[in-house]
Amino acid sequence: MPALVADLETTITTDIPARMDRLPWSRWHWRVVVALGITWVIDGLEVTLIGAISPMLQRGDSMGFTGADIGLLNTSYLVGAVLGSLFFGYLTDRLGRKKLFTVTLGVYLTAAFATAFAWDFWSFAVFRFFTGAGIGGEYSAINSAIDELIPARRRGAVDLAINGTFWLGAALGALATVVLLNPNYFSPDFGWRLGFGIGATLGLVIIFFRNHVPESPRWLVTHGYAQEADRVVAEIEERVRNDPNIGELPEPEGKPMVVKPRAGIGFGEIIATLFETYPKRSVLGLAMVISQAFLYNGVFFTFALILTKFYGVPEDRAGLYLIPFAAGNFFGPLLLGPLFDSWGRKPMIAGTYAISAALLILSGFLFAQGVLNATTQTILWAVIFFFASAAASSAYLTVSEIFPLEMRGLVIALFYSTGTGIGGTIAPWLFGTLIDSGSRTMLLYGDLIAAAVLIVTVVIVALFGVKAERSSLESIARPLTQAADDETLS
Repeated sequence: MPALVADLETTITTDIPARMDRLPWSRWHWRVVVALGITWVIDGLEVTLIGAISPMLQRGDSMGFTGADIGLLNTSYLVGAVLGSLFFGYLTDRLGRKKLFTVTLGVYLTAAFATAFAWDFWSFAVFRFFTGAGIGGEYSAINSAIDELIPARRRGAVDLAINGTFWLGAALGALATVVLLNPNYFSPDFGWRLGFGIGATLGLVIIFFRNHVPESPRWLVTHGYAQEADRVVAEIEERVRNDPNIGELPEPEGKPMVVKPRAGIGFGEIIATLFETYPKRSVLGLAMVISQAFLYNGVFFTFALILTKFYGVPEDRAGLYLIPFAAGNFFGPLLLGPLFDSWGRKPMIAGTYAISAALLILSGFLFAQGVLNATTQTILWAVIFFFASAAASSAYLTVSEIFPLEMRGLVIALFYSTGTGIGGTIAPWLFGTLIDSGSRTMLLYGDLIAAAVLIVTVVIVALFGVKAERSSLESIARPLTQAADDETLS
């Protein structure tokens, strides 16, 4: 293929957004879903594994890490995720979606595989840092690609389902730990290494699937690659048309859009767009991401501690309780996702956050009264996170679709890093401290705090929520490259 040459001198009249949104659902769309979603399956497996192997890493016949070392390793991953999301998120907008979800995947798989060969604390920490950096970058590249390739009428359901596949991997990881961490099968210093190696090797399959995912035509046209954008869309249309269940395609709706391509958007314009053009949307996105990060990091990262300390579950059996928990998290976005497109964003987002808060309060009181056992506690968590998982996924759906296309990757990164940096650091410390107290009442207070954070988000969604369901991205947020005198989407 000849080298692409951007045309930044003239305006472009394009109907590419309308052509993409009018496409019927097809086998081509399913391939995109698999190619982008399978990353979260591998990530879920890897994150579950690292949580389960902590006791093994502290053994003298393995790595001999201290509790403080384990905490620093988690911090290393977190810092990598935050910095990686910002760095790769910026490049996603500058260089394209396809380039970056290929690069971030490579960083992630290489670092995850290298972890299997870590020889001391510092090598382990460095590999965890780059693993986090790859995953942080994936958030921007993948969510941008989903929004820009999937028809508007299905964007909510697909985005939620793909983000929810993390928990399918978490369930697989929980099952794997039963074998990998069993001393009857593998030595303490080999089982966890094998797990990282297998996970990274399985991730190579993603490369095959992603070769079939094109660059976003929307990104191409706003950066001046009009001919390439038209070629990509024509190829997609041909593949959809050749689907035995499709045939002829409907005509695009609406008028063409006039674009004045630009090579990139400056940070000053991005900040002005966030806080001057869309200040309410910025508050909305920040509240949603922080609250879901607080809830998840508070409960998920202390899941095993509660089971072992308050319910007497053996450490090597705690992973089994993660399976129903992961199932609730997986099926929530999958089953509730279509309602975000039919019933609408605001009622579904507010509803899932509110139900999660109410059930969390109920769980806290039942726990404090001592009426739950390990099984009923896990079932209750599974029900809570059936709704909370849909709410959490909708946070990333929201921040990825309510701001202009040209800054989408960096915006996702900014909200992800802020939410992770605030909710992702405070919650584990808070809940860990409450667990160390040994008091059920103190843990109830933690649940009440998390529920209060969710309820505040419900109020913000009611005030500032955006009705983005079944709407083109360009009508939700005017592109920064749209010609000033073009009122097509106004």
